[in-house]
Amino acid sequence: MTLKRMSTMVLVFGGMAGHAYATNGMNVEGFGPIASSLGGASMAYDNGAAAMMNNPATLGLGAEGDTVSLMIGYLGPDVSVVGEKSSGGDAYYMPAAGWTRKSGSLTYGVGMFAQGGMGTEYARGVDGLPERSELGVGRLIAPLVYNVSPKLSIGGSVDFVWAMLDLQMAMPLSSLSSLITVQPTGALGSALGTLGPTDTVRINYSDDSDYTGKARGYGLAGKIGFTYKINDMVNVGGTYHSKTSLGDLETGSAGAQFIVNGGAQTIGGKITVRDFQWPETFGLGVAVQASPEWMFAADWKRINWRDVMKSFTMTYTAMGDSVTFALPQNWENQDVLQLGLAYKATAALTLRAGASFSDSPVPDSTLNYLFPAIVKNHYMAGLGYAINDRSGVDFSLQFAPEVEQTDSIGRTISHSQTNWQLLYSMRF
Repeated sequence: MTLKRMSTMVLVFGGMAGHAYATNGMNVEGFGPIASSLGGASMAYDNGAAAMMNNPATLGLGAEGDTVSLMIGYLGPDVSVVGEKSSGGDAYYMPAAGWTRKSGSLTYGVGMFAQGGMGTEYARGVDGLPERSELGVGRLIAPLVYNVSPKLSIGGSVDFVWAMLDLQMAMPLSSLSSLITVQPTGALGSALGTLGPTDTVRINYSDDSDYTGKARGYGLAGKIGFTYKINDMVNVGGTYHSKTSLGDLETGSAGAQFIVNGGAQTIGGKITVRDFQWPETFGLGVAVQASPEWMFAADWKRINWRDVMKSFTMTYTAMGDSVTFALPQNWENQDVLQLGLAYKATAALTLRAGASFSDSPVPDSTLNYLFPAIVKNHYMAGLGYAINDRSGVDFSLQFAPEVEQTDSIGRTISHSQTNWQLLYSMRF
C-alpha cells in the first residue's frame, strides 16, 4: 500500500483517533484504561492492545489466541487566561481499536490509536474574531513480538503516523514582523508593506471538525521494547520510541487565509508547517506481583521535546510570493514518574489506582495561550471486570489538578483536566 493510499484511508477511518489533548506536554498521560488507571505505568506487565503505544514487548505476556479491543476516551480540559477569557474547547472524544494474535512464541496484530495533541478555542482574539488551535497526532501500528524464552520477550512496531492541525491566530503586525525569518519579496511583500504596526493580522486555516485538521502531514516511526521475568514476582521492561519522520503539514493551495484588521482584507493562500515531528521517548519500568491479589508497577519515561520543539515554523504562500515565520518554543525535555497499584478483589473484579508526576516542558518565555501544554501531575483510578472467561471491560478516570503558568507579557494561563477511558476486549 502506498503512502498516498494509506493517507486516504486514514482521512476516512482514522481522523477520529488523531485528536487528543495535551497532558504530558502533548503526550497522552496513559494509553489504554489499564495503564491510565495505574499512573500510566505500562512497561513490564500485560496491559492489552494499548501495549502498541506503550511497550510492544508486553504483548508477548498476553493469552494465546486472538483478541479484539475497542476503546473510547474522553478528554475534558479546563483552560483559561486568568481574568480575561476561557477556552470553549472542553470535550474531546478519542476512539481506538486493536487486534492481536498470539500463536506460540509470536504475537502480532494491528491497531489505531491517538498519540496526543493540544488545542484551545476562544470566542475573541485581538482582532475581535474567534481564535482556536487544534493539533492531533495518531498512529496506525503493526507490532511483532517474539518470546525468546519463558523469561524474555522482545518486540517492536512499525507505525504509520499522521498529524493534523487547525489554527486561527491573530496578532498585531508588529508582533508578526518580529517572527519573520524569510521576508516576502514580491506581491505579498508589497501588500504587507502597506500595513502599519498597529494593524492586526490573522493566520487562518481550520476545517472546524473535531476529527480532522486543515493542514495535514504523514510519515513513519517505530518502537522497540523488551520484558524480562527476573523471578515469579518481578518483571522488568523497557522501550524506545523513535522520533517521527513526518512530511511537512500542508493545506491546499487555497486552504488558508491571511486576514487583515478583522476582515478588511483577506489574502487566500497555502500554509506549510515545516518539520513538525513527535519526539523520541525512552521508558523503563518494573512490575511486582507481591501476591496473587496485589500488583505494583512503576515506570520512568523521558520525552525528548527539546529536539523537536525549538520553534514552530510556518510558510505562507500567496500571490506568487511567500513569507516564513517562526514562533519560538524552546521546550525542555520531560521526565515522567508513573506509579500504580492493582488489587484483584474477586475472580472477576480488579481495582486500580495510580499517579504520575512531571514538570511542564514549556518555558514561561514562549508560553502561548493557544498551546497551553503545561499540565504536570495526574491522579488516577479504575477497574477491570471479567464478563466471562473470554471478554471483559476496563475503565479509568484521570484528574489533573489545576496548574498556572505566566507568559512573557504577564498573562497567567490555567489548565486542569478530568478524563476517562473505557475498553471492551474479547478473546477468541
